[in-house]
Amino acid sequence: MNGSNQRPPQATRKPKAVLRKVPKQKGHRWLWLMSGLAGVALLSATAGALLAMSFASTPLMQRKLSPEQASVFSKSESISKNNSLQLPELTRPVNILVLGLKVLTTDVQNPPANLKKLRYQALVNSFDGLTDTMLLLRFNPEAKKLVALSIPRDTRTAVPGYGITKINEANVDGGPALSAKATSELLGGVGVDRYVSINVQGVQALVDALGGVTVFVPKDMKYKDESQHLYVNLKAGQQHLNGDQVLQLLRFRHDEYGDIGRIQRQQMVMRSLMEQTLNPATLVRLPKILSIVQSHIDTNLSVEELVALVGFAARTNRSQVQMLMVPGSFSQPHEFNGVSYWLPSVQRIQTMMARHFDFGTVSADDSFADAVRVVIQDSTRQSNATPAVMNKLKQGGYNNVSVAEPKREPLNVTRIVAQQGDVKGAEAIRQSLGFGEVRIESTGDLDSDVTIQIGQDWKQGRSSQATN
Repeated sequence: MNGSNQRPPQATRKPKAVLRKVPKQKGHRWLWLMSGLAGVALLSATAGALLAMSFASTPLMQRKLSPEQASVFSKSESISKNNSLQLPELTRPVNILVLGLKVLTTDVQNPPANLKKLRYQALVNSFDGLTDTMLLLRFNPEAKKLVALSIPRDTRTAVPGYGITKINEANVDGGPALSAKATSELLGGVGVDRYVSINVQGVQALVDALGGVTVFVPKDMKYKDESQHLYVNLKAGQQHLNGDQVLQLLRFRHDEYGDIGRIQRQQMVMRSLMEQTLNPATLVRLPKILSIVQSHIDTNLSVEELVALVGFAARTNRSQVQMLMVPGSFSQPHEFNGVSYWLPSVQRIQTMMARHFDFGTVSADDSFADAVRVVIQDSTRQSNATPAVMNKLKQGGYNNVSVAEPKREPLNVTRIVAQQGDVKGAEAIRQSLGFGEVRIESTGDLDSDVTIQIGQDWKQGRSSQATN
């Protein structure tokens, strides 16, 4: 493990017109309508039956939780309903903790016999190591919204029974239940309904089962670690990646932001997967997909609940998919005896949880234009783009504006990224500019409240300004 605490038709002649009485015509229409409805109902019922039959003998839970551990999750509270003529649906908002793991032979006490004699640290199909990735997903059928909150693995927090440490150690010390407890405490007491653990082999198999994903690789990535037989070799630019290449993109950590940069790439891949592969047709392929990855997944979700979650995500408008990250800052090298941490911001966490998880109340914060930290990243490579955007911001009362390194990915539409989850603030900036689209995700500048990634549509704002 990397890091200081060693432990993703044939042509036919047209017939002559035949006159029919109106009642008979209506009857045919109703016949076709009823046949269509019956077909839909039969398809839904058949799909539901096939899913149930496919999963009936599929144990999704790999680890056994004690009664005390199981009580951490609100298992007794139903989150879905199953009607006979349709697939299961969510009945209430639900929070799912996702734990992504990369377990090596050196991370487990008794690795499989076939891996013991290898001269390198091989990947083990296990769920007992440090978590490489942590996400709290909120599926909200009432608001028709899906929120993904990334929790940096190096987040410094209290793990119940083990003191202050990195949150990724919780899984080693107490499995998913302790990870859920630590996550809840970090986020001010929010409840965790279920968990899903998946290791990197499962992520690779899942991406391949979905047919790969097209993403923009931000820069050339070349790295090798012989001790793990990890080889990263990706070229910058937009390309279609298979499962192995996606792992290369996600496991690469040798950039200025380290693990936080990896989280930004995770969010990029997640959004691309949702936009390209997650749709109602995915439900039909769900049995096959799950059969491919089942040995790499551990969850206390029932089959019905899992289908309900996938179905909800497939139907969710992509503008209602929000990706956030626990707000905070890097520790300084001289702090904590040189151990590197992500230091969470309690106040900003409270605001984020109230806004996006319906938990708590929003406190008075940076709602005034003067206080909003705005960072500009230009993707157009046009020298007058940034000055034009800055001028528009100044007219709108935004004075805390700075410029960061250009964005490598060329954009047609300007992205106004609500880095800290402030949707209203980002929307106010969009209205002030008169162009662009708001994105709730953490792919902007880390020190910003809102990051403006300029696309070619900035000229629209310049044109409107010239006519005023």
